[in-house]
Amino acid sequence: MNIQTLTLQGTAEWNEDALVVNPGVSMYGVLDGATSLHPFRGPDGETGGYLASRTIQRYLESLQAEDLKGIDLMEAVVQANVRLREKMKEAGVDLTDPAALWTSALAVVRIHDRYIEYAQAGDCMIAASYADGTVRTVSRDQVAHIDYESKKIWEEGLRTGVQTREELWELVKPHIRNNKTRMNTLNGYSVLSGQPEANDLIEYGRINRIQLRSMLIVSDGLFPPKTSAQPPADGIGELVTLIEKMSLEGYAKWLMDLEAEDKECRKYPRFKVSDDKTAVLIRFDAE
Repeated sequence: MNIQTLTLQGTAEWNEDALVVNPGVSMYGVLDGATSLHPFRGPDGETGGYLASRTIQRYLESLQAEDLKGIDLMEAVVQANVRLREKMKEAGVDLTDPAALWTSALAVVRIHDRYIEYAQAGDCMIAASYADGTVRTVSRDQVAHIDYESKKIWEEGLRTGVQTREELWELVKPHIRNNKTRMNTLNGYSVLSGQPEANDLIEYGRINRIQLRSMLIVSDGLFPPKTSAQPPADGIGELVTLIEKMSLEGYAKWLMDLEAEDKECRKYPRFKVSDDKTAVLIRFDAE
């Protein structure tokens, strides 16, 4: 088994993505923190999104084989969500206010001899590639419909003559603020937030390893750029193909170059010039 990882900071002050690499229990994944709408800073200036992803990362990477006896990956992720709630409580965060919560998307797998467990929340994604060339999207982007609504507002701003990313962001911000009230609800989206409701909305399961060639786990900062807002698509096959063609590092460089050429986010509607980018690519070919 060969494992490649990548993590690149975007244009924000802190890299709110994090890798999960715990070879002792064959657990690998990515996290994508999101800063609370009510500003929060840790003792060293850390954002809530940074603290969320690092809290979950540290917990999952601390697990040893004896910790996982009798529990599955899903329960480990639930416990990570509990740890996040505890950290926010210690920091004095108002746990009753969704806009104050530190949050993180997650996609993580645990590899066994004959099967693979997975768990996912938010817009981090998992894809499996097989020996016959087929690509299977294991996860569902839980945030895609929310992003689509926001990007339609962005595009409308462009049509009416708004020129700068800052002005476009001001148009979209009220919608994004309202979306926080939909967090971990049936008409919204799932994300690890310390809320008990999140535990029921984590997706999880297992796939077998028959003919499995590789698995790709990514944060949304690596999604291929689109020139217009598009309804939620089924899967990330295009991304898998591009990475196979360019390599993980080559694709990331190509994407960041495109983003740098579109600093006002006009050609490719998005909320940051460059989002953080994190991935794990696991190849089973050598086994």
